[in-house]
Amino acid sequence: MMDLTERQWVRHAVTHPVEGFEDMRWKRSGSMRIALLIVLLLFFAQIAHSRLYGFQFGMPAEKTFSIVPYLVRSVVIFAAWVAGNWAVCTLLDGEGTARNICIYSAYALIPYIAQLLINVLLSHILIQDEKVFMDAVELIGTGWSAILIFSAVRSVHQYSPGKTCFAIVLTAAAMLVMLFLLVLFLSLIQQIWVFLSTIYTEITYRLRV
Repeated sequence: MMDLTERQWVRHAVTHPVEGFEDMRWKRSGSMRIALLIVLLLFFAQIAHSRLYGFQFGMPAEKTFSIVPYLVRSVVIFAAWVAGNWAVCTLLDGEGTARNICIYSAYALIPYIAQLLINVLLSHILIQDEKVFMDAVELIGTGWSAILIFSAVRSVHQYSPGKTCFAIVLTAAAMLVMLFLLVLFLSLIQQIWVFLSTIYTEITYRLRV
């Protein structure tokens, strides 16, 4: 079995979607540090895709900047994927740990991140009539990442192709449930904050008069 460095394992996993993650599993390879850096890069790539996109393609930056939507589309969704996949696959007798799910899933995101950054660059070079090239880059990058996600889930849990598809569907459902509960929790926190703030304002006003 090959003996690669951490960076070489990343390249091997991304360029060999069929056996790359399987090789990583048998060699017990993968770096959590690199995985977290990839998620951080996803966060910045989301910002770049939204704020630095060429104006000729009709994607002007918002007048006000908020970091929250980009955190949700990157860190929060990724964390929900890892937690949901671990929970679902634990019930389905999966062999993967939360650490391996996080590492393999992060590695699988590299083509998607690359297409975001490439399209930001192309948006300042190409004209509107050449947008088909950008669409092709997006399709290839997103599709490549989807294949890698499938391979990662199959390898980390040692599932058959059919069971892998089933696990991914259940993971998506678990993510929706978790995100829904998170929204409810944040709404509750906001209502409590408004209630306490109102009480404080009322007490302060009465003490002054």
